[in-house]
Amino acid sequence: MRMLLIMALAISLASCSNFKSKPTDGTAPEISLKNFFKNPEVRAFRISPNGKKIAALMPYRNRMNVHVKDIHGSNSNWKRLTHITDRDIRNLFWKGNDSIIYSRDFGGDENFHVFSVNLKTNDTKDLTPFKDTIGRVLSTLQDISANEMLITMNKRDKRIFDVYRLNVITGELKLELKNPGNYSSYITDHKGHIRMVITTDGVNNTLFYRKNNGAKFKKVITTNFKQSLSPVFFDSKNKYVYALSNLKSNTSRVVLMNPANAKVIRTVFTNKNYDITGINYSKKFKKIVSSSFVDTKYRVKFFDKYYSDLYKNIKKQVGDQQVYLTSSNKDENVFTVYVTSDRQRGLYYMYDAKTKKLDFLANPTPWHEDNEMATMKPIKFKSRDGLTIEGYLTIPKGMENRRGLPLVVNPHGGPWARDVWGYNPEVQFLANRGYAVLQINFRGSTGFGRRFWKASFKQWGNKMQNDITDGVNWIINQGVVDKNRICIYGASYGGYATLAGLTYTPDLYKCGVDYVGVSNLFTFMDTIPPYWKKYLEMLHVMVGHPEKDKKMMTKYSPSLNVDKIKAALFVAQGAKDPRVKKSESDQMVKALKDRGIDVPYLVKDNEGHGFSNQENRFEFYSKMEKFLDKHIKI
Repeated sequence: MRMLLIMALAISLASCSNFKSKPTDGTAPEISLKNFFKNPEVRAFRISPNGKKIAALMPYRNRMNVHVKDIHGSNSNWKRLTHITDRDIRNLFWKGNDSIIYSRDFGGDENFHVFSVNLKTNDTKDLTPFKDTIGRVLSTLQDISANEMLITMNKRDKRIFDVYRLNVITGELKLELKNPGNYSSYITDHKGHIRMVITTDGVNNTLFYRKNNGAKFKKVITTNFKQSLSPVFFDSKNKYVYALSNLKSNTSRVVLMNPANAKVIRTVFTNKNYDITGINYSKKFKKIVSSSFVDTKYRVKFFDKYYSDLYKNIKKQVGDQQVYLTSSNKDENVFTVYVTSDRQRGLYYMYDAKTKKLDFLANPTPWHEDNEMATMKPIKFKSRDGLTIEGYLTIPKGMENRRGLPLVVNPHGGPWARDVWGYNPEVQFLANRGYAVLQINFRGSTGFGRRFWKASFKQWGNKMQNDITDGVNWIINQGVVDKNRICIYGASYGGYATLAGLTYTPDLYKCGVDYVGVSNLFTFMDTIPPYWKKYLEMLHVMVGHPEKDKKMMTKYSPSLNVDKIKAALFVAQGAKDPRVKKSESDQMVKALKDRGIDVPYLVKDNEGHGFSNQENRFEFYSKMEKFLDKHIKI
């Protein structure tokens, strides 16, 4: 939805700087590092409820800020509403037709505040202006109140979140529901009433329900955290609840449930191999319209003809690409659409359901050349103990038939997350530099069912790492890569997997890049944020108990076993990281330096769990590129 935001001359100059001379052997020319990691020209388009205006995020002094214009107005009429210069705004949504809501933190501390900006007055308000406090939107009350929302906030007690009624115009806050100390989540009905709460003792979750706002909550069902029962939204009559559940199956399925007794009325949608992860509801038609899951790619199942036909019409016009509906007006007949693939970074369109017309809005990265990108291919192999492991392999463009390529193994963070098929700037950057890239959904990765997830418990550095090792050996046996030119790089848990790879398979890797990674299982648990404390017992089950599992945790803490490391290491860390404290990287670097090993160490004082500001991303990836070139490019 870029709408011709830059002049032709700027496009021409950008194009000239994108590439070095084009190779004649079918490989891709070397593309500027900045083209992979700089901010897009526009993103996060959102249509106002009345369909008259459209908002988006665009750069101002290299930071993404809120802009707005009439939906059919010219591109020169974009009006900037915010003026933030220290950090990007990441997302936004409309509250009514005159206010836009967004959130931001400060230097990566993850204490996100909720802000409003009024289109009529241009006033910007920090609606949660409290120190060391996180504000989260619970319900926009979009069709219920013109100016109010429900938010959760840990203002009173940093460990827990209360519910507040917030006036986005005046900033007035009223306590709506006080957390007694064990509420972990809240579910509202379509009238904005809090009808369900989930409590936790860190291991067991209990669902409570009430018939209306004035009634008392009554206990419905208690489940262990190893099971999943997640209410998502009420049906149109606010009587039954659609939920994601794996209580009687290995994979999560969509069920319609009686909230008073947790009995399943019917199973709406299921897949025997993969978890269902998304459910979508139409406020206009007052019914569930679709559900989604990921196997090798993102898949959508429709339950409504209107939305099914709409999706098919869009697919016919954009071809074999991933299609996401990102916003709509209240009448649900005008939509913003995001289209992407493994090689296409993303294009924005506007779709009119009445005319079935799909109009191009913007290319947020006009410097991006799809035909110079590499193809991401799904892979599958068996682990040493018989599990089927899935992942993705990206081979540099034009090198598909070459042998002995240098390889970067890129384990994902989480670890209870997963890699997906689609455009990944890190993967494409590495492939453009001539590296094959291997992504592995090791045991514990989400979306593959409960048994696969549970197989990761207390397996950090052990069987989880074995899956990564088995994947590397699998690709070596294919003859695709040079076994002497392999590096491992990851962030967060992926950073831990990097350190574990260098520690426990020291002859497999030539080098490693650890980005905000855990190095010591003991200190990691000691420094988790206060609002994670209630889940500490669960972490003891999933990762390890510092007393009962002391021997195991010592063995699989890389910073306590640096004597095993042979390969070169580069470490990057945000100083304000609240999840993986800077001390995790500090102790790893110190332990190696105490052995006389020089470790390149990049610390950014204005960043947290990953680098948000683009100049910091440029520096990190530039240093990483030089580090990889030195050790495995040859």
